[in-house]
Amino acid sequence: MDFELSADQKMIVETAASFVKKELPLERMRRMREDATGWSRDVWKQMGELGWLGIMHPDTVGGFGGSFVDAALILERLGVNLVGEPFAASAVVGAMAVRTGSAEQAERWLAPMIAGETSLALAWAERGGRFDAHRVATRAEKVGGGYRLRGEKVWVLNGHAADQLVVSARTGGAEGDREGVSLFVVDGDAPGVTCATVKTMDGQRAARITLDCVVDADRRLGDEGQATAELERVLDHGAAAAIAEGYGAMRASLDMTVEYLKTREQFGVKIGVFQALQHRAVDMFVETELAKSAMLMSAIKVASPDPVDRMRAVSVAKAQLAMSARYVSQQSIQLHGGVGVTDEHDIGLYFKRLHVLGTLYGDEEFHLARFASLPTFERA
Repeated sequence: MDFELSADQKMIVETAASFVKKELPLERMRRMREDATGWSRDVWKQMGELGWLGIMHPDTVGGFGGSFVDAALILERLGVNLVGEPFAASAVVGAMAVRTGSAEQAERWLAPMIAGETSLALAWAERGGRFDAHRVATRAEKVGGGYRLRGEKVWVLNGHAADQLVVSARTGGAEGDREGVSLFVVDGDAPGVTCATVKTMDGQRAARITLDCVVDADRRLGDEGQATAELERVLDHGAAAAIAEGYGAMRASLDMTVEYLKTREQFGVKIGVFQALQHRAVDMFVETELAKSAMLMSAIKVASPDPVDRMRAVSVAKAQLAMSARYVSQQSIQLHGGVGVTDEHDIGLYFKRLHVLGTLYGDEEFHLARFASLPTFERA
């Protein structure tokens, strides 16, 4: 398999690296931790103008018709500088959820997001639901020409700032049934939608959304009660996005730690000369490369029309990210010594972000269990 980047992809990497370095330095992330939104709408608009928000979406809605691999290249650069703009939550997950609907619905809600004028969020997780897409208690009951949605969604990434929420709700069946789940588009400021903003451990924002609202029937995406498989596909794109961003953050942690070993002196000697520390740095490099290989495979396979092929690649990569990120971030902290556990040092920011990315859209335990449940490889 050829992993060489095309000329267009090399240009994407160069543009993303230049923009992030110049406009979104790491110290900005510290300032944004105190911002009520946690990200800038001006920067979001710039991302739209650069074509990033539509890079993996069709040209019929203003996108560039690229692949998820193209988006992963951008996510990797965003991970390097811990950029807080909701690229994964809106331009990947939210947008893929909207694309489960009709062309008219995509034009209505996806096109303005691609232009950087609005943002999206997927509200799917519920208390006690873990990571299963079909664990839905929120109900959608038919009323007149629409649906009344009642329920609560937790840890909604970008839910506090999204113009539109894509909400999973049960139009039939009991909680836990695979059948009976539907997706609806709800305006973030619609009557009956209550949002409580919560800070995540990495300094970013999520939301707890309470719903008691009515939406028109044309806000249902896809066939009624048949959204579980599509929702799982959307969540796998979210997992693949977390993997790509996590690889970027891991690589930055490794580079920062190696540079520290080269410059930190103890008793007049640079600590990087000690073989034991060199071995640990090499182990960190190996784990980072393992995560990179798995990331590349998941970025390619997430678009596979075969759901088993997709789930197998994503689960392997997500489990690998969780294991590798844990090792690299913990070693980074320890090799930095006491300064590594202070908030003033940047390495701690990467530690927290990598911990969060390891759990988004399925943690290590979930993905190992899912992989084990999939059909085995065919015998020759």
